[in-house]
Amino acid sequence: MSTQTDPANGAGVFRTKSVEQSIHDTEEPEHALKRSLSALDLTVFGVGVIIGTGIFVLTGAVAKETAGPATAVAFVIAGVVCGLAALCYAEFASTVPVAGSAYTFAYASLGELPAWIIGWDLVLEFAVGTAVVAVGWSGYFRSLLDNAGWQLPDAIAGTNPVSGFGFDLLAFLLVLLLTGILVLGMKLSARVTTVVVAIKVAVVLLVIVAGAFFIKVSNYSPFIPPASEVPGESGLQQPLIQMIFGYAPTSFGVMGIFTAASVVFFAFIGFDVVATAAEETKLPQRDMPRGILGSLFICTLLYVAVSIVVTGMQHYTELTVDAPLADAFKATGHPWYAGVISFGAVIGLTSVCMILLLGQTRVFFAMSRDGLLPRFFSRTHPRYRTPYRATLLLGIVIAIVAGLTNIEELAALVNIGTLFAFVIVALGVVILRRTRPDLPRAFRTPLVPLLPIVSVAASFWLMLNLPSETWLRFGLWMLLGVIVYFVYGRSHSRLEPGAKVPH
Repeated sequence: MSTQTDPANGAGVFRTKSVEQSIHDTEEPEHALKRSLSALDLTVFGVGVIIGTGIFVLTGAVAKETAGPATAVAFVIAGVVCGLAALCYAEFASTVPVAGSAYTFAYASLGELPAWIIGWDLVLEFAVGTAVVAVGWSGYFRSLLDNAGWQLPDAIAGTNPVSGFGFDLLAFLLVLLLTGILVLGMKLSARVTTVVVAIKVAVVLLVIVAGAFFIKVSNYSPFIPPASEVPGESGLQQPLIQMIFGYAPTSFGVMGIFTAASVVFFAFIGFDVVATAAEETKLPQRDMPRGILGSLFICTLLYVAVSIVVTGMQHYTELTVDAPLADAFKATGHPWYAGVISFGAVIGLTSVCMILLLGQTRVFFAMSRDGLLPRFFSRTHPRYRTPYRATLLLGIVIAIVAGLTNIEELAALVNIGTLFAFVIVALGVVILRRTRPDLPRAFRTPLVPLLPIVSVAASFWLMLNLPSETWLRFGLWMLLGVIVYFVYGRSHSRLEPGAKVPH
């Protein structure tokens, strides 16, 4: 059986898919997702994916090397930058409540090729992010096992820097377990995430409250240390802005705060994943903005509080880089808190991994439903109403990658991919306001076009601070994506004139 799709708006690679058609596609029985999420579920998802090891590691490292006690201000600045992007996401997610996040938003505003590029970008971002987090989770879990006197054989404890080979069995099994949970239903995933996030936030609050008793006010002096230049990187390791303009980053001082903000920004990455669940939300027009903005606000408060505590417990010059918060407790004579922090990291990374995998499968599902990837993967489970085929495929592939690869170097691809999505979404808000002013918007981004333009500028500035090598890898992945689009996606698109779409 086949159907003829509605005609596309425009022609060629910049044809757009109307918002009405996107929403209509969500009603096809075999390609429909179950609506079961509330604003609380979305907020929990957001907090669950944003708070990872960064809260325990990044705060102290940045304080020691870049901003001193003013790290708290850097977190506020980074939170504001993310807030600008979050406002744009909130408008789109409530106006176009369809799976796919930035991919779907770009399809409605910028056109098919830009949508494909951002979708291809998100597939890489979430896949690499899931694998990296799974490997990090495995490291923390092995650390807890070591503390209990248990040790895994080297052959299944991850890649060995000496021999160069090993299989990370724990990371592999974690991804497979989370894949199974996602197949069984979004509500079950939300319940598991709620429990995990509650434990994680409790650990963070315990650290904040306990650490507050060991604060010495003298450690906050000077709050903004004197500025100093830092030796720049060379070759492809140097930031793109340094390679192009010769700009060298500074530590400390007022500019050091902004340098720190570009670093701690990456601790906020993840709130955009909430938008991928728009199609599975009961009342997306109301709850999407609440979930996106609420989770970002909560995490900003927790980050600022942790940074204030860690720089108050120990002078910023004495903080360690690898485990600053744990070592700060050791320095005050309370080493058992280090175990609590490791436990919090293990619990926390579980939810980060699952929600990144969730985002990955929803983007892949949306691209498949549009015909840009094989439609086989857009069938939903007859009972659970989840995209089980895409989930199983991606879960198995990512589990194998996490088990076989030590991919810390690729982690920066997650950052540039996210920032690129921020730019696309902000531009899309401006364009859709002009092309479709008639659309009902439950949430409206304020000060359009000024606020989206500021969001684009802020995101692009942070992208320029990433290593040139990251830009090169990102460019190669995008080039591969464009080739795949012209070889397969364009001719199989449901917007292709005369396209016959099988059910």
